[in-house]
Amino acid sequence: MDSGGLELVLVFLLAAVLAVPLFKRFGFGAVLAYLVTGVLLGPHALAVVRDPDRVLAASEIGVVMLLFVIGLELSLSRLILMRRPIFMVGGLQVLLCGAALGALALLAGQGWKAALVVGLGLALSSTAVGLQLLAERKELASEHGRLAFAILLFQDLAAIPLLAAIPLLGKAKSAELGWAEVVQAVAAIAALVIGGRYLLRRLFRVIARTDLPEVFTGAALLVVLGSAWLMQKVGLSAGLGAFLAGVLLAESEYRHELEAQIKPFEGLLLGLFFMAVGMGIDLRRVMSEPWLIAAAVAALLAVKTVLLFGLGLRPGQLRPRSAFLLAGVLALGGEFAFVVFGEAARVQLIDAITRNRLTAIVGLSMALTPLLLMLASKLLPVERAQAQPFDAIPTDRHPQVLVAGFGRFGQIVARLLRAQGIPFIAIDPDIEQVNLSRSLSSDQIYYGDPTRMALLRSAGAERIRIFVVAINSVEASLRMVRLVRKHYPQARVFARARNRQHAWQLVDMGAEALRETYGSSLEMGLEVLVALGMDRAQAETRMRRFRAWDEALLEQQRLLQDDEDALLQATRDARKELDGLFEEDAAAAHPQGQG
Repeated sequence: MDSGGLELVLVFLLAAVLAVPLFKRFGFGAVLAYLVTGVLLGPHALAVVRDPDRVLAASEIGVVMLLFVIGLELSLSRLILMRRPIFMVGGLQVLLCGAALGALALLAGQGWKAALVVGLGLALSSTAVGLQLLAERKELASEHGRLAFAILLFQDLAAIPLLAAIPLLGKAKSAELGWAEVVQAVAAIAALVIGGRYLLRRLFRVIARTDLPEVFTGAALLVVLGSAWLMQKVGLSAGLGAFLAGVLLAESEYRHELEAQIKPFEGLLLGLFFMAVGMGIDLRRVMSEPWLIAAAVAALLAVKTVLLFGLGLRPGQLRPRSAFLLAGVLALGGEFAFVVFGEAARVQLIDAITRNRLTAIVGLSMALTPLLLMLASKLLPVERAQAQPFDAIPTDRHPQVLVAGFGRFGQIVARLLRAQGIPFIAIDPDIEQVNLSRSLSSDQIYYGDPTRMALLRSAGAERIRIFVVAINSVEASLRMVRLVRKHYPQARVFARARNRQHAWQLVDMGAEALRETYGSSLEMGLEVLVALGMDRAQAETRMRRFRAWDEALLEQQRLLQDDEDALLQATRDARKELDGLFEEDAAAAHPQGQG
């Protein structure tokens, strides 16, 4: 089958619809499903696709988008908070593993430049597989889970200069590297950083004002692919441009909306990328030299396991079981290794045979990791948890309140939270309101539609304890409450209600409804009674009694909302009851001296 057009789409959909659910059912994860499907459908097995290079070239956009999303996550404040585990443990892991594996490559006959690239490429672990395994095992917030995240974060950072340096190393090998090319590369990076800093936010501000989601999506793709193209034109990695663009937008009000827009493309194209990698694994070569490949996979896992276990114990200060689980999650090769080895082969640092061997080694390590981790978890004794030694981001440091809608209602709630020193995230679909609010405060206020699941996920909704739904639109408010109650049932939802009917619907969905003008109307009624001559204490007592009566009535009417006749009768009875609510002390409450 020709690997283009409709055939590729059908092959990819086949993997997504059949293979991924099957593999996830057995706890192996989506990445392994894509790899195995790619191996089976590639030219070295069933030969359904005979030209995987074309698929790989197209799917590398998925890696570019992954780097952009990683850049969006790397705000300066986050890096500062996690600086010790990221740069100490992460830096030592890359250096030690890279040096050990590079030394093995030297012993295998590679030149020092090729050995350097091979060692550092194999030192990188799979972010996609590692985080997925931790999430499936509910260990992201554990000691080894937080440290694994920090190490993966440093690896993602280290991959950028490594990818950028490979073309330069290749040219230096052939004595083709000149000062003009270095200056050109530096100038392109400077242009992207300076231009992006002053132009990107203005571009998205203009796009957001159109209020057309498809235009915003197109602009996001334009920035990612345009920055990647710019770096590629000067001989650097396309991923470097996308990463820099993401970092430049990490602190902007568009961060979560951009991530929500790019994530679907990233997921699909990364899946296609893993399939293309699987298609490129030469099974005939593996079968022709099985002992060599098996020994290389064993050496990779052994070297990284020993070094990661030692780093987990010290300076990571994990207990032995946690340190071993850390090693189990990160001992595998990573998706960036495929890109690194592809770039190294393109500039002739390594030959095609070496690249195929390395690709097979990394792919097999990724395939074995879920099985080995499952086995290790069962064999290792359970330990009592200890305090986290590093200042990594614990789950309770993430804002636990999300305010959806930052108009007059949401702002008052936010100001009260701010006065107590309680952090929150606010999301509003009006870019003018977002810009004004961000110009007046340093709160986390972002642009986007909070009724979209992708945006809530990007904003960290799984760690939110309380959702404040202050959206003006009744339909949008109901849509968001329905979404939150379905996906985050453990969270409490306080929702702004336009009227009694809206409040009934919100309560039926499990939200705690607050009528938007109810409290201020009661306050005004209290002041009117005082102005008419009633004692303030008595007026406050009567206001509280009326509020309790009205809230009870609201619940009674909610239960009858589907029966129009019963609802009308209950309303008539309530009016009669209201007339006699304060009859027992009417004389004391009667205003005096009013003309």
